[in-house]
Amino acid sequence: MATVSSSWPNPNNPNPDSTSSDSSTLPSHRDRGDDTESLDSFSSMTLNSSEDDPNLNSDPIPNPNHAVTLPISPPTPNLPVTPLPSVLHLSFNQDHACFAVGTDRGFRILNCDPFREIFRRDFDRGGGVAVVEMLFRCNILALVGGGPDPQYPPNKVMIWDDHQGRCIGELSFRSDVRSVRLRRDRIIVVLEQKIFVYNFSDLKLMHQIETIANPKGLCAVSQGIGSMVLVCPGLQKGQVRIEHYASKRTKFIMAHDSRIACFALTQDGHLLATASSKGTLVRVFNTVDGTLRQEVRRGADRAEIYSLAFSSNAEWLAVSSDKGTVHVFGLKVNSGAQVKETSRIASELTRSNSSPSSSLSLFKGVLPKYFSSEWSVAQFRLVEGTQYIAAFGHQKNTVVILGMDGSFYRCQFDPVNGGEMTQLEYHNCLKPPSVF
Repeated sequence: MATVSSSWPNPNNPNPDSTSSDSSTLPSHRDRGDDTESLDSFSSMTLNSSEDDPNLNSDPIPNPNHAVTLPISPPTPNLPVTPLPSVLHLSFNQDHACFAVGTDRGFRILNCDPFREIFRRDFDRGGGVAVVEMLFRCNILALVGGGPDPQYPPNKVMIWDDHQGRCIGELSFRSDVRSVRLRRDRIIVVLEQKIFVYNFSDLKLMHQIETIANPKGLCAVSQGIGSMVLVCPGLQKGQVRIEHYASKRTKFIMAHDSRIACFALTQDGHLLATASSKGTLVRVFNTVDGTLRQEVRRGADRAEIYSLAFSSNAEWLAVSSDKGTVHVFGLKVNSGAQVKETSRIASELTRSNSSPSSSLSLFKGVLPKYFSSEWSVAQFRLVEGTQYIAAFGHQKNTVVILGMDGSFYRCQFDPVNGGEMTQLEYHNCLKPPSVF
């Protein structure tokens, strides 16, 4: 099912021209202490223009003793303003340091903090890209065509090498691709009712999973060092399936009564957050034994959940919905380990000032469940009617929010007092880079 060019790179080496002897580790970002790669490794595509031809600027120097009559130029007509592209796709990379935008003309990659456009690719023909999946900060991307004039067939995953500025391989399927997930060792392709797991180094098919109808392409994979944990919809409404590849175990959880609308994994794959099509409750499960660890309430009325995201230490959970609000919830659990008693007490004291549920804790079992639910610590209000996704920023207590209208927000929340978040930045990522 896969067609690969002869120049297929090592996914653990962002520079196909280099010959690293250790393919299991990636070079560190020179300005960061994490395991991501420098985006400076991305190549740039230069276009030839008439300004580069010295022969075009060889007009003779006029004689100052001669009178020169300058022709009267006709008025310059008003040139049509090129409309901004339409957004077809938004996604963060694996550590939320960057994000990708797929448009009806191509795609672009931007940095979150500081906000800046790193590069863009606008195609001459077609151009619609409905999926752009990054692999941390390396030069390999996964692209899927989409929109009214797709750049690639929507049933193919194109592997793009930005060093070469072209596609170096492809995976073809019998139906449209809904989403793609990347790890350094795996490519996961999500179709309407099937998921395929490929080895990254040679595109060999490793696993195939059947799911219930999954038009959103819901799928999450762990990104921490170690064996992969994969989560996808099960074969029943409201069910999630968890694949533990190290132990070769499959775990099913009946997470909700209604269909699954969204879910997210911690980096190590130990915790799973799920939301249903009702959009009122978000549940956090242990992926090993399937136990429910916590339940929080977004609101009382039905809503469509657009995104769920854990903070890096699994202390906070961000939720965005069609109500135009991003909520931040405090979590009582961390990645698979029990919270120390002192931390738990401090956390409870903190939430006693910020969580509306704490003042009603004495009435649990007497009042309806709605009143004893755990509510969000902090909120940020947005324009209703636009789809937003959220993730936690690298600076402490910050949230990054991306909108399908091209908007970019960076906000900060108060972990003690909670309430409305403070907006730190706003940008429009669709505007030309000169205005950033």
